[in-house]
Amino acid sequence: MTAEKTPDPAAPDTIVLVHGLWVTPRSWEHWIEHYENKGYRVLAPAYPGFEVEVEALNEDPSPIEAVTIPAVVEHYEGIIGELEKPPILMGHSMGGLIVQILLDHGYGAVGVAIDTAPPEGVRRVALTEARSLFPVLRNPANRHRAVGFTKEQFHYAFGNNLSKEESDKVYERYHIPTPGSFVWAAVLANYQPGMQEGYVNYDNEERVPLLLIAGGEDHLLPASLTESNFKHYRNSSAVTDYHEFPGRSHYTIGEDGWEEVADYALEWAEANATRPTA
Repeated sequence: MTAEKTPDPAAPDTIVLVHGLWVTPRSWEHWIEHYENKGYRVLAPAYPGFEVEVEALNEDPSPIEAVTIPAVVEHYEGIIGELEKPPILMGHSMGGLIVQILLDHGYGAVGVAIDTAPPEGVRRVALTEARSLFPVLRNPANRHRAVGFTKEQFHYAFGNNLSKEESDKVYERYHIPTPGSFVWAAVLANYQPGMQEGYVNYDNEERVPLLLIAGGEDHLLPASLTESNFKHYRNSSAVTDYHEFPGRSHYTIGEDGWEEVADYALEWAEANATRPTA
């Protein structure tokens, strides 16, 4: 008779999911159920101002126009700080950057950043990324507005692996305008370096383990960008891993096969969550 494995009391019992731009926590709905079925408590807090439904934000995006990256980070720090044990942190897109910042600030037991927006210092720019972000960057005034995608722009940036009909359904279910300030902050950080909103100390030796996941067909934040992000951590002895899923778009958390990504992320997190820092 095989003895049951004794649960590790230090292992996290909570997963905090951090959503990205152009969507709300609704984008995690499949992952929430998936992880709850595995016995975890799952939290998917909204950014400040994003707490209402998708339909309401599309009708009136003014509550999110002035949201900033530091305000979002502080919001999540408050939520995580009230938990009994450090949780597993997972973020998608801009949420991946938020996770990297939170880990650098000492929060969480382990982190996974999926199709992540890059921290300050990652200067690699792909043509598909520039085309995807053009609706926001084409007008400097958008820095102070909430800017949405058209269905065609969303299909190119997010759902390029989907049929147009499938992409339109995803658009109707999840898409909202996004604060232009986030996109402009990421761009300007590389021209005004030095502790900008997306700053991460890549050399932090005390950071808990981090996994960076990329999609091979991601137009918005291509795998080459995530790989460059990964290489910026090379001087730190803190655990940092990189994994690319070939053929997956930016909508990797919802397109067919999302379960493979979710399971890989969780298995890696479980294996690394209790590893001591350097």
